[in-house]
Amino acid sequence: MSDNQELHALFGGTFDPIHFGHLKPVEALAAMTGLSKITLLPNNVPPHRPQPEATPAQRVAMVRLAIAGNPLFDLDLREMERETPSWTFETLTALRQTRGEKQPLAFIIGQDSLLSLHKWHRWQDLLSLTHLLVLKRPGYNNQLETPELQQWLSKHLTADPRQLHASPAGKIYLASTPLLAISATEIRTRRHHNQPCDGLLPAAVLAFINDAGLYRNP
Repeated sequence: MSDNQELHALFGGTFDPIHFGHLKPVEALAAMTGLSKITLLPNNVPPHRPQPEATPAQRVAMVRLAIAGNPLFDLDLREMERETPSWTFETLTALRQTRGEKQPLAFIIGQDSLLSLHKWHRWQDLLSLTHLLVLKRPGYNNQLETPELQQWLSKHLTADPRQLHASPAGKIYLASTPLLAISATEIRTRRHHNQPCDGLLPAAVLAFINDAGLYRNP
């Protein structure tokens, strides 16, 4: 074992806004793998998608409201302090320096991100820094793009959560978490069309969105 250090996970995202499609699958993942802490990493400048509608301060406020009183979650704002794209490799390198070499660390991604991982900055070095925990996504393929990528995946796969605790990095775990077809895009679209979003995100987050007048047409 890694000096009996607990497995901690990191979960990055734009969180524009944070919703139950983010929260419920990772809570199920924590129960499934024995995770003791999930650190949310809001992106300031996401490299692979359009820029957020809400301001960085509003997105952080929504995350704080969503995780208030839940000891599973904490918040890391290092990516918010960057004016350049949030490259996962660089964030993980910095986190590894603060957490130490022996801390078992896992980075949570969606199945959609796994399928495009080979396009990420320094993707082949990620597993030297972290495990990958992959959440199922509705409607996505289970096969990677090429036989070589599929072979890379097979080499690192584990179905045993104990292996995630036993080493600091290097494994990929495909999680059969609940499939919640909720997206931030859907929530923003519903808001733009004055449609209700109850049940899609925490009540405190929805109250904040209403108070701030977010995701309304200009």
